Amino acid sequence: MANTENKCEITMNGKTYPCHISMAMDLVGGKWKGVILYYLKDGPKRFNEINQLMPTITEMTLSLQLKQLEQSGLISRTVYGEKAPIKVVYEMTELGQSFKPVLDSLSVWAHTMIGPN
Repeated sequence: MANTENKCEITMNGKTYPCHISMAMDLVGGKWKGVILYYLKDGPKRFNEINQLMPTITEMTLSLQLKQLEQSGLISRTVYGEKAPIKVVYEMTELGQSFKPVLDSLSVWAHTMIGPN
């Protein structure tokens, strides 16, 4: 018999998740989203600044990941100017800022996995 007492299924934005962790991982999971958030945690950055910090990501993938993070409400995109050169800046939203302690904890955990140098 299945245990339904611990069932924590949730629906957010029309998508159903088996639990809260699944929902969180959908928002920040994947190879690049956490890294992008890590680089934005100390302040706003332009696309090329982020791209230079992540030399192994393609521009198309970076653009897609930034759009997904923006759609999730974790970052905002601000466009300055209407004529070239247009300046586009990405920064964490209040929701994104609330993820900073998780990023810091992940960073500490990752360092323990590496061990002493």
